[in-house]
Amino acid sequence: MIKVAVIGYGNIGKAVLEAIKHSEDITAVGIVSRSLPEGGTDGVRVVRDISELGKVDVAILSTPSRAVPDLAEKLLLSGINTVDSYDIHSSIADVRKRLDKAAKSGGCASVLSAGWDPGSDSVIRALLEAMMPRGLTYTNFGPGMSMGHTVAVKAIKGVKNAFSLTVPKGSGIHRRMVYIETEDGADFNAVSEAIKNDAYFVHDETHVIKVDSVEALKDVGHGAEIVRKGVSGDTHNQNARFTMSINNPALTGQILVSSARAVVKQAPGCYTMIEIAPIHFLEGDAEEIVRRLV
Repeated sequence: MIKVAVIGYGNIGKAVLEAIKHSEDITAVGIVSRSLPEGGTDGVRVVRDISELGKVDVAILSTPSRAVPDLAEKLLLSGINTVDSYDIHSSIADVRKRLDKAAKSGGCASVLSAGWDPGSDSVIRALLEAMMPRGLTYTNFGPGMSMGHTVAVKAIKGVKNAFSLTVPKGSGIHRRMVYIETEDGADFNAVSEAIKNDAYFVHDETHVIKVDSVEALKDVGHGAEIVRKGVSGDTHNQNARFTMSINNPALTGQILVSSARAVVKQAPGCYTMIEIAPIHFLEGDAEEIVRRLV
Protein backbone atom coordinates (compact mmCIF):
# COMPACT_ATOMS: atom_id res chain seq x y z
CA MET A 1 0.00 0.00 0.00
CA ILE A 2 1.42 3.36 -1.05
CA LYS A 3 1.00 5.93 1.72
CA VAL A 4 0.21 9.38 0.36
CA ALA A 5 0.03 12.83 1.93
CA VAL A 6 -2.05 15.42 0.08
CA ILE A 7 -0.61 18.91 0.44
CA GLY A 8 -3.29 21.53 -0.18
CA TYR A 9 -7.05 21.10 -0.18
CA GLY A 10 -8.49 23.19 -2.98
CA ASN A 11 -10.29 21.82 -6.02
CA ILE A 12 -7.33 19.62 -6.97
CA GLY A 13 -6.74 18.31 -3.44
CA LYS A 14 -10.37 17.28 -3.16
CA ALA A 15 -10.22 15.53 -6.54
CA VAL A 16 -7.04 13.71 -5.47
CA LEU A 17 -8.84 12.28 -2.43
CA GLU A 18 -11.77 11.20 -4.61
CA ALA A 19 -9.39 9.32 -6.91
CA ILE A 20 -7.60 7.68 -3.99
CA LYS A 21 -10.92 6.30 -2.72
CA HIS A 22 -11.11 4.21 -5.90
CA SER A 23 -7.49 2.96 -5.75
CA GLU A 24 -6.82 -0.31 -3.99
CA ASP A 25 -3.04 0.18 -3.80
CA ILE A 26 -2.94 3.78 -2.49
CA THR A 27 -4.13 5.25 0.80
CA ALA A 28 -4.27 8.84 2.05
CA VAL A 29 -2.57 9.08 5.44
CA GLY A 30 -3.21 12.79 5.80
CA ILE A 31 -3.93 16.23 4.40
CA VAL A 32 -1.45 19.03 5.00
CA SER A 33 -3.39 22.30 5.09
CA ARG A 34 -3.16 25.70 6.73
CA SER A 35 -6.85 26.50 6.21
CA LEU A 36 -8.66 23.32 7.28
CA PRO A 37 -9.33 22.82 11.00
CA GLU A 38 -6.86 20.38 12.51
CA GLY A 39 -8.30 16.95 13.14
CA GLY A 40 -9.90 15.41 10.08
CA THR A 41 -12.00 15.92 6.97
CA ASP A 42 -13.62 13.30 4.74
CA GLY A 43 -12.27 10.70 7.16
CA VAL A 44 -8.66 11.79 6.55
CA ARG A 45 -6.39 13.29 9.20
CA VAL A 46 -5.55 17.02 8.81
CA VAL A 47 -2.19 18.37 10.00
CA ARG A 48 -0.15 21.53 9.57
CA ASP A 49 3.15 19.83 8.66
CA ILE A 50 3.93 16.58 6.86
CA SER A 51 6.32 15.57 9.65
CA GLU A 52 3.25 14.92 11.87
CA LEU A 53 2.13 12.02 9.64
CA GLY A 54 4.97 9.59 10.23
CA LYS A 55 6.00 7.47 7.24
CA VAL A 56 4.86 8.98 3.92
CA ASP A 57 5.79 7.38 0.61
CA VAL A 58 4.56 10.16 -1.68
CA ALA A 59 3.56 13.79 -1.22
CA ILE A 60 1.00 14.92 -3.80
CA LEU A 61 1.36 18.68 -4.19
CA SER A 62 -2.07 20.22 -4.81
CA THR A 63 -0.72 23.75 -4.58
CA PRO A 64 -0.40 26.69 -7.00
CA SER A 65 2.35 26.02 -9.55
CA ARG A 66 4.52 28.88 -8.35
CA ALA A 67 4.78 27.24 -4.92
CA VAL A 68 5.84 23.85 -6.33
CA PRO A 69 9.61 24.25 -6.92
CA ASP A 70 10.48 25.34 -3.37
CA LEU A 71 8.07 22.91 -1.70
CA ALA A 72 9.04 19.91 -3.84
CA GLU A 73 12.74 20.60 -3.36
CA LYS A 74 12.35 20.67 0.42
CA LEU A 75 10.41 17.39 0.47
CA LEU A 76 12.77 15.63 -1.92
CA LEU A 77 15.81 16.62 0.11
CA SER A 78 14.10 15.07 3.14
CA GLY A 79 13.65 11.78 1.24
CA ILE A 80 9.93 12.01 0.34
CA ASN A 81 8.83 11.24 -3.22
CA THR A 82 6.72 13.99 -4.81
CA VAL A 83 4.27 14.42 -7.67
CA ASP A 84 2.80 17.72 -8.83
CA SER A 85 0.87 19.34 -11.69
CA TYR A 86 3.24 22.27 -12.29
CA ASP A 87 1.91 23.94 -15.44
CA ILE A 88 4.21 26.83 -16.37
CA HIS A 89 5.37 25.28 -19.65
CA SER A 90 8.30 27.63 -20.26
CA SER A 91 9.92 26.79 -16.91
CA ILE A 92 9.49 23.00 -16.80
CA ALA A 93 12.97 22.11 -18.09
CA ASP A 94 14.66 24.38 -15.50
CA VAL A 95 12.49 23.13 -12.63
CA ARG A 96 13.13 19.53 -13.71
CA LYS A 97 16.89 20.10 -13.48
CA ARG A 98 16.55 21.66 -10.01
CA LEU A 99 14.32 18.90 -8.65
CA ASP A 100 16.42 16.17 -10.25
CA LYS A 101 19.38 17.32 -8.17
CA ALA A 102 17.29 17.44 -4.99
CA ALA A 103 15.73 14.02 -5.61
CA LYS A 104 19.08 12.35 -6.19
CA SER A 105 20.45 13.99 -3.06
CA GLY A 106 17.46 12.73 -1.04
CA GLY A 107 17.48 9.28 -2.63
CA CYS A 108 13.91 9.59 -3.93
CA ALA A 109 11.98 10.50 -7.07
CA SER A 110 9.67 13.18 -8.41
CA VAL A 111 7.14 13.30 -11.23
CA LEU A 112 6.93 16.90 -12.42
CA SER A 113 4.02 18.43 -14.37
CA ALA A 114 1.74 15.42 -13.91
CA GLY A 115 -1.51 17.02 -14.99
CA TRP A 116 -3.30 16.70 -18.31
CA ASP A 117 -1.42 19.52 -20.05
CA PRO A 118 1.43 19.41 -19.40
CA GLY A 119 1.17 15.73 -18.52
CA SER A 120 -1.02 13.21 -20.30
CA ASP A 121 -1.31 15.47 -23.38
CA SER A 122 2.49 15.53 -23.46
CA VAL A 123 2.46 11.73 -23.73
CA ILE A 124 -0.04 11.91 -26.60
CA ARG A 125 2.13 14.47 -28.42
CA ALA A 126 5.20 12.28 -27.95
CA LEU A 127 3.39 9.23 -29.33
CA LEU A 128 2.09 11.17 -32.34
CA GLU A 129 5.61 12.38 -33.07
CA ALA A 130 6.87 8.78 -32.91
CA MET A 131 4.19 7.89 -35.47
CA MET A 132 4.99 10.87 -37.72
CA PRO A 133 8.54 12.08 -36.96
CA ARG A 134 8.31 14.99 -39.41
CA GLY A 135 5.35 17.33 -39.32
CA LEU A 136 3.42 19.77 -37.15
CA THR A 137 1.42 19.26 -33.96
CA TYR A 138 -1.21 21.73 -32.75
CA THR A 139 -2.83 21.59 -29.31
CA ASN A 140 -6.09 23.51 -29.03
CA PHE A 141 -7.46 23.96 -25.50
CA GLY A 142 -11.03 24.56 -24.44
CA PRO A 143 -13.29 26.27 -24.45
CA GLY A 144 -13.00 25.82 -20.71
CA MET A 145 -11.68 26.98 -17.37
CA SER A 146 -7.91 26.98 -16.91
CA MET A 147 -7.10 26.18 -13.28
CA GLY A 148 -3.53 27.47 -13.51
CA HIS A 149 -4.51 30.75 -15.14
CA THR A 150 -7.36 31.26 -12.67
CA VAL A 151 -5.08 30.71 -9.68
CA ALA A 152 -2.53 33.12 -11.18
CA VAL A 153 -5.17 35.85 -11.53
CA LYS A 154 -6.41 35.38 -7.98
CA ALA A 155 -2.88 36.07 -6.71
CA ILE A 156 -2.77 39.52 -8.36
CA LYS A 157 -3.26 42.49 -6.05
CA GLY A 158 -6.75 43.96 -6.26
CA VAL A 159 -8.47 40.75 -7.42
CA LYS A 160 -11.19 39.45 -5.11
CA ASN A 161 -12.26 36.48 -7.24
CA ALA A 162 -11.52 35.31 -10.78
CA PHE A 163 -12.34 32.87 -13.56
CA SER A 164 -10.05 32.43 -16.59
CA LEU A 165 -11.64 30.91 -19.69
CA THR A 166 -9.50 29.57 -22.54
CA VAL A 167 -11.00 29.86 -26.02
CA PRO A 168 -9.26 28.07 -28.94
CA LYS A 169 -8.68 30.09 -32.13
CA GLY A 170 -7.10 27.14 -33.99
CA SER A 171 -3.55 26.08 -34.88
CA GLY A 172 -2.53 26.19 -31.21
CA ILE A 173 -3.47 29.86 -30.74
CA HIS A 174 -5.77 30.85 -27.86
CA ARG A 175 -7.73 33.75 -26.44
CA ARG A 176 -7.90 34.23 -22.67
CA MET A 177 -11.17 35.61 -21.32
CA VAL A 178 -10.60 36.68 -17.71
CA TYR A 179 -13.59 37.54 -15.54
CA ILE A 180 -12.82 39.22 -12.22
CA GLU A 181 -14.37 40.74 -9.14
CA THR A 182 -12.15 43.53 -7.78
CA GLU A 183 -11.38 44.42 -4.20
CA ASP A 184 -12.96 47.58 -2.86
CA GLY A 185 -10.95 50.59 -4.01
CA ALA A 186 -8.92 48.66 -6.57
CA ASP A 187 -8.14 50.38 -9.88
CA PHE A 188 -9.61 48.08 -12.54
CA ASN A 189 -7.33 49.39 -15.30
CA ALA A 190 -4.22 48.78 -13.18
CA VAL A 191 -5.42 45.28 -12.25
CA SER A 192 -6.19 44.53 -15.90
CA GLU A 193 -2.70 45.56 -17.02
CA ALA A 194 -1.10 43.46 -14.26
CA ILE A 195 -3.04 40.41 -15.46
CA LYS A 196 -2.13 40.94 -19.11
CA ASN A 197 1.56 41.28 -18.22
CA ASP A 198 1.65 38.17 -16.02
CA ALA A 199 3.72 35.28 -17.40
CA TYR A 200 0.58 33.16 -17.75
CA PHE A 201 -1.05 35.69 -20.11
CA VAL A 202 1.60 37.85 -21.73
CA HIS A 203 1.93 35.68 -24.86
CA ASP A 204 -1.82 35.36 -25.57
CA GLU A 205 -4.65 37.66 -26.59
CA THR A 206 -6.18 38.46 -23.20
CA HIS A 207 -9.43 40.25 -22.34
CA VAL A 208 -10.18 41.21 -18.73
CA ILE A 209 -13.83 41.79 -17.84
CA LYS A 210 -15.19 43.04 -14.52
CA VAL A 211 -18.29 41.21 -13.27
CA ASP A 212 -20.49 41.31 -10.19
CA SER A 213 -20.29 37.56 -9.55
CA VAL A 214 -17.62 35.17 -10.78
CA GLU A 215 -19.44 32.21 -9.26
CA ALA A 216 -22.41 32.86 -11.55
CA LEU A 217 -20.13 32.19 -14.54
CA LYS A 218 -17.86 29.42 -13.33
CA ASP A 219 -17.83 26.03 -15.06
CA VAL A 220 -14.80 23.78 -14.41
CA GLY A 221 -15.28 21.87 -17.66
CA HIS A 222 -12.42 21.98 -20.16
CA GLY A 223 -11.08 20.08 -23.13
CA ALA A 224 -8.33 19.66 -25.68
CA GLU A 225 -7.84 18.69 -29.30
CA ILE A 226 -4.38 17.57 -30.40
CA VAL A 227 -3.81 17.38 -34.15
CA ARG A 228 -0.71 16.17 -36.00
CA LYS A 229 -0.17 16.10 -39.73
CA GLY A 230 3.15 14.68 -40.84
CA VAL A 231 5.30 12.10 -42.54
CA SER A 232 5.95 8.42 -41.77
CA GLY A 233 9.06 7.30 -43.63
CA ASP A 234 8.52 8.49 -47.21
CA THR A 235 4.73 8.71 -46.86
CA HIS A 236 3.22 12.18 -46.51
CA ASN A 237 -0.23 13.37 -45.43
CA GLN A 238 -0.47 11.20 -42.32
CA ASN A 239 -3.12 12.64 -40.00
CA ALA A 240 -4.05 11.91 -36.40
CA ARG A 241 -6.39 13.64 -33.97
CA PHE A 242 -6.97 13.23 -30.21
CA THR A 243 -9.96 14.94 -28.59
CA MET A 244 -11.28 15.04 -25.04
CA SER A 245 -13.88 16.93 -23.02
CA ILE A 246 -13.22 16.80 -19.29
CA ASN A 247 -13.81 18.05 -15.77
CA ASN A 248 -10.52 19.87 -15.15
CA PRO A 249 -9.93 19.19 -11.41
CA ALA A 250 -11.14 15.58 -11.63
CA LEU A 251 -8.75 14.63 -14.42
CA THR A 252 -5.83 16.47 -12.82
CA GLY A 253 -6.48 14.74 -9.50
CA GLN A 254 -6.67 11.32 -11.16
CA ILE A 255 -3.40 11.81 -13.04
CA LEU A 256 -1.67 12.91 -9.84
CA VAL A 257 -2.82 9.73 -8.09
CA SER A 258 -1.72 7.55 -11.02
CA SER A 259 1.64 9.33 -10.93
CA ALA A 260 1.96 8.60 -7.21
CA ARG A 261 1.79 4.93 -8.20
CA ALA A 262 4.47 5.47 -10.84
CA VAL A 263 6.91 7.57 -8.83
CA VAL A 264 7.71 4.82 -6.30
CA LYS A 265 8.89 2.60 -9.18
CA GLN A 266 11.51 5.08 -10.44
CA ALA A 267 15.20 5.40 -9.66
CA PRO A 268 16.14 8.62 -7.79
CA GLY A 269 15.65 11.68 -9.98
CA CYS A 270 12.99 13.96 -11.45
CA TYR A 271 10.85 12.84 -14.39
CA THR A 272 8.13 14.20 -16.63
CA MET A 273 5.39 11.82 -17.73
CA ILE A 274 6.91 11.19 -21.16
CA GLU A 275 9.99 9.68 -19.47
CA ILE A 276 8.04 7.01 -17.58
CA ALA A 277 6.75 3.69 -18.94
CA PRO A 278 2.93 3.97 -19.28
CA ILE A 279 2.39 0.68 -17.44
CA HIS A 280 3.86 2.26 -14.28
CA PHE A 281 0.81 4.54 -14.00
CA LEU A 282 -1.62 1.62 -13.96
CA GLU A 283 -2.91 -0.38 -11.02
CA GLY A 284 -2.64 -4.14 -11.11
CA ASP A 285 -0.44 -7.01 -12.20
CA ALA A 286 1.92 -6.19 -15.09
CA GLU A 287 1.28 -9.45 -16.97
CA GLU A 288 -2.49 -8.98 -16.78
CA ILE A 289 -2.17 -5.38 -17.99
CA VAL A 290 -0.07 -6.49 -20.95
CA ARG A 291 -2.63 -9.18 -21.87
CA ARG A 292 -5.44 -6.62 -21.64
CA LEU A 293 -3.90 -3.67 -23.49
CA VAL A 294 -1.29 -4.93 -25.93
